[in-house]
Amino acid sequence: MLIAIDGPAGAGKSTVARALARSLGFTYLDSGAMYRCVALAALERGGGELPQREGALGSLARALTIDLSGAAPGDRHSGSPPILLDGRDVTDAIRAPSVSEAASVLAADPAVREALVAKQRELIADGDWVAEGRDIGTVVAPDAELKVFLTADPRERARRRAAELGANLDAVLAEQTLRDQRDTARAHSPLQAAADAVTLDTGGLSVEAVVARIAALARAR
Repeated sequence: MLIAIDGPAGAGKSTVARALARSLGFTYLDSGAMYRCVALAALERGGGELPQREGALGSLARALTIDLSGAAPGDRHSGSPPILLDGRDVTDAIRAPSVSEAASVLAADPAVREALVAKQRELIADGDWVAEGRDIGTVVAPDAELKVFLTADPRERARRRAAELGANLDAVLAEQTLRDQRDTARAHSPLQAAADAVTLDTGGLSVEAVVARIAALARAR
């Protein structure tokens, strides 16, 4: 079974998807980590800047070896392996703000999306998965047995992110607004709920409550 969880930044996708996978005994796929890995590699190769040469990012995305075994149920502090980029542990490095911003930019590149969607489809071809991102239910796996679109008030989403990063709320909200605009307006794979997705507002709900609701939906399928 495949459960697709999509939604904007700060809606709780990663936390919920990881906990849901643990609860159901499924494997967790963090598609956003794949874009972050490409962004990190691009920044490192470009001296802190994304390459401007046409096709460079797509070629890089195809060439990289990304091991998401660190995104299996549980978290790295409970013994799960780290996320590896060409054999190197980048679990913490890909969470840097500069990498997050670069990942949002390169996610609009159709060649990057094509390369990573192919990798994601290969990963989830067999077994039971909880896959989360921004286009799992619409592009990566439109035939997923259960699709859930998580959302929350923009300021609540920014508050969560600011608390996670120890950052200024207004700064995070401004950055989030730009990311939301970029994600929803891009020509390729824009952020939107699949027509048959269950939309769930996570505002005011605990992680446990959200997981319980999605688990009940999954068991009813």
